[in-house]
Amino acid sequence: MNILIVNGPNLNLLGRREPSIYGHETFEDILSALRAEFGGHEIGYVQSNHEGELIDRLQAVLSEDWDGLIVNLGAFTHYSYALYDTLRALSLPKIEVHISHIFAREAFRHQSVISPACDGMISGLGTDGYRLALQHLIGRAKKN
Repeated sequence: MNILIVNGPNLNLLGRREPSIYGHETFEDILSALRAEFGGHEIGYVQSNHEGELIDRLQAVLSEDWDGLIVNLGAFTHYSYALYDTLRALSLPKIEVHISHIFAREAFRHQSVISPACDGMISGLGTDGYRLALQHLIGRAKKN
């Protein structure tokens, strides 16, 4: 399987940004562990702090060979209808991941405008959410 992970704003600061919430691992650490555990699968990765760049990257998925998508769009999760529209245009399976438990945080984080465009959400399980999303996508493909 070919799975693309798309991270939004401030996720480039993992390991340094609020480690009490997000942990001490960098995303490079997380990605290395995922690639080691899921060695038979292609795991692509993109991160941007810019909404338009994320939209452009997600639109490119339409002409590429990805079998599934894992998205953690950071703060854009809560207000980007443009990213919601882009995700709706993609027919591949999509899992929304949040490292922190968004429903136990500030009230503005309790709504995800992108959730209706995704097949599922993992929230509050730390960086394990990425591993669990990969397991789900791979398992789902085996069933089909």
